[in-house]
Parts: sequence; structure tokens; C-alpha cells
Amino acid sequence: MNTKTTDLATLGPRGLSKRDATAEGLQYLTFSLAGEEYGIDILKVQEIRGWAPVTKVPNAPPFVRGVMNLRGAIVPVIDLRLRFGLETMAYTKTTVVIVVTVQSASGSRIIGTVVDGVSDVLNPNAADIQPPPDFGTAVHTEFISGLVTIEAGMVMLLDVDRLLSVEEMFALETVRPANEHGIAQAA
Repeated sequence: MNTKTTDLATLGPRGLSKRDATAEGLQYLTFSLAGEEYGIDILKVQEIRGWAPVTKVPNAPPFVRGVMNLRGAIVPVIDLRLRFGLETMAYTKTTVVIVVTVQSASGSRIIGTVVDGVSDVLNPNAADIQPPPDFGTAVHTEFISGLVTIEAGMVMLLDVDRLLSVEEMFALETVRPANEHGIAQAA
């Protein structure tokens, strides 16, 4: 299968200064996942790649599909359907990996996120972004930065730093130590 890569570096941190991004307004790359639309800050997007099989990682949570080699860097790949607890679906020709930069207490890291397909670039006014609803402790919404109403419905804006928090995903930051037989032990 041919893999197409669309480099968005001109829209990323290397292409726009913070002053330019503010002058142009907010921009979100929107994508579909199980029939719903989501958006992530376009300045977090490093590139978009067509789906290609990844190398599986033993003892990883089900939403960690594996790792891929991105120009010499080993990048973990997360299936957002599984991260959100949605049903799995066979990958198609529209399935892509959005490669994002995630900031955490330990610095920045690159993570690939598998989504059903990329939709568009959304340019909402700050006044159009509504805060996420408060569901109490029943539903975790800390990774939702806001919601925007569009003609076709709503777009849920995601905070990738919280959504893909290494601490919360627990399997990406540290490798479980192996015992003397080379078998990984539970953390």
C-alpha cells in the first residue's frame, strides 16, 4: 500500500510565530472518528500520514497500536477510537495517522494518532468556542478544550497535551522492568 504524507510544517511551530498565529486567529485540524467531528490545534500537528502497519509493542494497552519509524525517530502510535472506548473498525484508505507534538512535564514528544479521516481546517472565532459541559465525575472531559457549532453539527476541540498525556496513558513514558527471565513485570 502506498503511503502518502502531507507535511503541514508551514502551518506548524516552525512556520508561524505566536504573533502570526494570533493575527490569523485560531485554527484547528478537524478529523472524523466514529461519525463525530473533532479538532486539534493545528500548531500541534507535525504531519499527516496515510495508515501503514506499525511494529507492535508487547504489554502495551490496547489503544497503543505500536510504534513507527518517522525519519529515524521511534514514534508511539495511538488509536483514538480505542483511547475513547469506541468500537474498533477496520482501517481503510481514508484512515490516517496525525503526528502531533505533545507537551508534558518531562518535555515534548511526538505521538501518532490514528483517526478515521481528516476533514478540514476550522477557523473559529474565540467567541464561538463554548466550554465543555460539566458531567461531574461520571464523564472525563478534561481533554476537551471546547465545542464549536458548525452547519453539520458540532466539533469537539481536543487538548492533545491532556488527551495524550504520557502520565495518563502510563505505558509510553516508562518501559516495565523485566525480571531475570526477561519477562516484563506489572508496574
